Amino acid sequence: MSASHYLEQYDAAADADKSPLARRWIDTEPLPFFKELREKRPILITPKFTLVTRFDDVREVLSMPKVFTVKPYVPKMADYLMMHDDDALHTREKSLMQCMLNRDDLPAVREMVANVSKEILDTANGNVELVNNYCRMVPATLVREYFGLTGAKRSDLIEWSYWNQWDTFHNQPFDLLPPEKSQQIIDRHDETSKALGMFIFELIARRTLQVKAEQITLSTLVRLDDDIVTRMLRTDYPKQLDFDIKRLGLNAGGLLIGAIETTSQAVAQIIQYLMLHPEWLEKAKAAAQKDTPAEFDGIVWEALRFVPITPYLFRTTASDYTAAKGTGYATVLRAGTYVLPVTLSAMFDERAFESPDEFIPQRNWYNYFHFGFGSHECLGRYVGMVMIPEMVRQVLRRQDIKANAPIDYKSGPFPEQYDLSWT
Repeated sequence: MSASHYLEQYDAAADADKSPLARRWIDTEPLPFFKELREKRPILITPKFTLVTRFDDVREVLSMPKVFTVKPYVPKMADYLMMHDDDALHTREKSLMQCMLNRDDLPAVREMVANVSKEILDTANGNVELVNNYCRMVPATLVREYFGLTGAKRSDLIEWSYWNQWDTFHNQPFDLLPPEKSQQIIDRHDETSKALGMFIFELIARRTLQVKAEQITLSTLVRLDDDIVTRMLRTDYPKQLDFDIKRLGLNAGGLLIGAIETTSQAVAQIIQYLMLHPEWLEKAKAAAQKDTPAEFDGIVWEALRFVPITPYLFRTTASDYTAAKGTGYATVLRAGTYVLPVTLSAMFDERAFESPDEFIPQRNWYNYFHFGFGSHECLGRYVGMVMIPEMVRQVLRRQDIKANAPIDYKSGPFPEQYDLSWT
């Protein structure tokens, strides 16, 4: 469809068809659809949800968590810190976890990711189904070895992350899924969450005994490896922090949920984007051979701008609010509205991105929305900032790398199969 006709067709549609029509364009023709919205109707109110498409307005929405809340997370997250909006628990626990995820670890984390990635690719004999055997397997290994969820099968870690991500981020009312499909996803999430809960309970009990033995003997012979769960258990928390063993376990599980499926999708989509753009593929391959990764990483983040893991974030308005005040399109967003700040659109807004339709590496990192924005920005973003590009880098260092077929999503929200080969 011509980018000049979306709103014309939308306005002519019956009310019952407007939200599904916008939903279809989001899923199939996002960039031209959002471009027309930015130019002609930057805030589009549909019967089921409202789209906010310009850079400044997206940031405004994401900067006010008490007005634009994460209420849709609440039934999905079992009191994890990310379902709390700008309260004491959110601030306290996010700060504690950011302390545990020490940014000084990042060089070692990147080296770990490189080693795990190389081992998988070295043993693949020139052929790999990338999604399940690499894109999911590398972060699952990191979850086990660095985050400290030891003793779990990587296949279980992958499954627990998968269903939590699908239910929380792709099974909301504005996804317009058939009721039976939506319930199936909820049921699988509930089932896997029980298994994850049992594992976390056993993990914390086992690791607590190990830490106590370490402290009693003061012996390096029984000293645990330094991982995040171990750091959490070694730490004495003042009672006033209200960070008991239950909260500790919940946050240990949270490390897993956000790490695997998001990383897998980003890596697969970045690689496919580069495969489909030979000029940038060759530049990325050349940069991948260099000892310093800065040039390569810039190519990765610019590729992800075109194919992010999600085109939007989502919030619910707690009260009426006039967005885009002082503009010609100021809009009252009513309490209870599902508001979708369209981060994909914001990353193509010429107000923040010069020549937005062009592929320009080394753009201003702070204008990207790859890890969200505001108080709900991804807790593990710094880990992701080394893991994602290093995983892509190791693939592109293979000689004559090629894709045998496009990514197969198997009618779901995530990449499920992507076959690559090399010499």
